[in-house]
This record gives sequence, C-alpha cells and structure tokens, in this order.
Amino acid sequence: MIAIYPGSFDPITLGHVDIITRGSRLFERVIVLVSSNPNKVPMFSTAERIHQIERSVGHLSNVDIDHYDGLTITYARQRQAQVLLRGLRVLSDFEKELQMAHTNKTLADDIETLFISTSTEYGFLSSSLVKEIAHFGGPIDHLVPHHVARDIYQCYA
Repeated sequence: MIAIYPGSFDPITLGHVDIITRGSRLFERVIVLVSSNPNKVPMFSTAERIHQIERSVGHLSNVDIDHYDGLTITYARQRQAQVLLRGLRVLSDFEKELQMAHTNKTLADDIETLFISTSTEYGFLSSSLVKEIAHFGGPIDHLVPHHVARDIYQCYA
C-alpha cells in the first residue's frame, strides 16, 4: 500500500521526520510530497527542501521524495496511492485536516486519509515556530535535523 505525506516542509522538522518514520513502518511505500502553499512565501526553494528531506530520511528504504504543485489528490491518483497521511498536533489541526479529508473524499472516494497524532515531544512544533525562534536568535537544534538548523541559521546570518 502506498501513502502520500504531503506538505510544504519549509523547513522539515523533527515532528515531520517522526511522522515519516512511523508511516514507513505502516506502509509499503511512503512518498513525501513537497508542495507549494499559495498563502506562504517559502524560506527554501523546492530543490532545497527536497535535499533537506533526503538528508533527514534517506536511511528509510521505503520512503521516496517528490514534488507537485497541483492537487494532492491528483498526484495520489497518478501514483496509485491509497492513503493520504497527515500528522495531527492539536485540536485545531483536526478541524482543518478533517475539512480537507472530506473535501478530498468528494474528489476521490477511493483514497483514504489517515491521521497520526504526533509524538508528545513534537505536539507544539511547526515550521513557522522554528523560523520565528531562529529569526530572534533562539536555539532550534532540538527542533529540526542539524543540517536543517545550519541552513536556517545561514538565512538569518
């Protein structure tokens, strides 16, 4: 069974890595799908984000990384995926994600959305929070892979 884990991953956090790792234990193949968010200006290019993800989860043999700027559900059909994998941190995530799951179901009723709650230590973590902490000079090494922290610090140097 193939699962798609979509997101902007700008940047990838240890919370994302946790969801990818756990998803890789559940599915034959997990495709981490880097996509654009039209409401956000990215810190890193698509190529940079893909490279960061490769360095973070490259040791997982059943994980692929790709990018797509259309509807995730269209990509899922092209790749014959059966599941969209989503991480949930807090209750407000659930509301937004449930709405998206229902929308996707109207577009492709044969593709399921599976929610995985984040591990406790990452329940507060978001890419936006990481960037805000780094912007004000705070430590982020415990929130993102070390190579990603270096990339972020270089952006604010």
